[in-house]
Amino acid sequence: MIQSWIFKILLAPFALVYGMVVAMRGFFYRTGLLRSSRFDVPIICVGNLSVGGSGKTPHIEYLVRMLMPYIPVAILSRGYKRRTEGFRMVEPNDSVLDVGDEPLQFKQKYPSVPVAVGEKRAYAIPQILYRTPETQAILLDDAFQHLAVKPYLNIMLTEFSDPFTRDFLLPAGRLRDWRISYRRADIIVVTKCPFEIQDVDKQQFIDEINLYPNQRLYFSYFDYGKPYLSSIIFPEGSEHLLTYELDMDTEVLLVCGIAKPDYLVSYLSSKVKSVTTLEFEDHRIFSNYDIAQVKRLYDGISVRKKVIITTEKDATRLALHRAYIIENQLDIYAIPVEVKFHFDEGKTFDNDIKQALLDFKI
Repeated sequence: MIQSWIFKILLAPFALVYGMVVAMRGFFYRTGLLRSSRFDVPIICVGNLSVGGSGKTPHIEYLVRMLMPYIPVAILSRGYKRRTEGFRMVEPNDSVLDVGDEPLQFKQKYPSVPVAVGEKRAYAIPQILYRTPETQAILLDDAFQHLAVKPYLNIMLTEFSDPFTRDFLLPAGRLRDWRISYRRADIIVVTKCPFEIQDVDKQQFIDEINLYPNQRLYFSYFDYGKPYLSSIIFPEGSEHLLTYELDMDTEVLLVCGIAKPDYLVSYLSSKVKSVTTLEFEDHRIFSNYDIAQVKRLYDGISVRKKVIITTEKDATRLALHRAYIIENQLDIYAIPVEVKFHFDEGKTFDNDIKQALLDFKI
């Protein structure tokens, strides 16, 4: 702990310089020296102040499932770590190298939903509307700091175990913007909450965040489903039809390249005999050596009842090694995740979103 604080103090001057640049950029947008684009369809931004790990992807999927029965919705992502540039519509058979892992995951799971990637959101949004004119709302993935687009609704996520109120600017901490920037949010969701929390925990966050009158606060957690053989890795199979039953006799090799896998590790540890974790950095493009490591660790588990589990996002990148995985009979199961809300506030959250869309005016 002492070493951590020494590290933060040493990096504080760099964080101050970074913060000054961020503040100046915000000032330019507020004064009109730089212009934010508005659009005649509601733009819903889902983002955070921190670097990775707050659960943006499951929350966007929650919004997709919630909105699909009512209005045609599209998703726009930057396509982080893709090896292409510019605007591109995502297709289910695209390579993760061309569109990024999260956009490909969205398109694989919701093939009828238009998904696009583009670094310049203000340019990409008109392209989506031109190519899919039926679109009535667009979800922006990880764009809370992207001030070039003025969203109609700003949803900001922050983790229960590491909220923005206790964090610091990069590189001393994980914040990409000053804490006060939370005022841009219309809805704040405290994510990755424990499966059981008390009213006292809720009140502590209400006091700590100090909400503005127009802001609403919600608390969400992840509900994991049965691991399944993903068709993105095993195209001959039927997604979600072949599942794996976890029990206390099972030993799991968890392969993950996501930010902060602790929440998933904790869940699996409560369901199985043991969990061996092969952890990589977020969005890692797995190498041949990485996949060989998976096989070596899996072969080294001596018990009969064992399984390889990964996240749905990691499955899009593991699919690059499909031939090796199939040849070596590595049955890798993807574990699905859904967002649930504490305090029976799921319907209230849904109604907030729906009412905002009903109130939208051009």
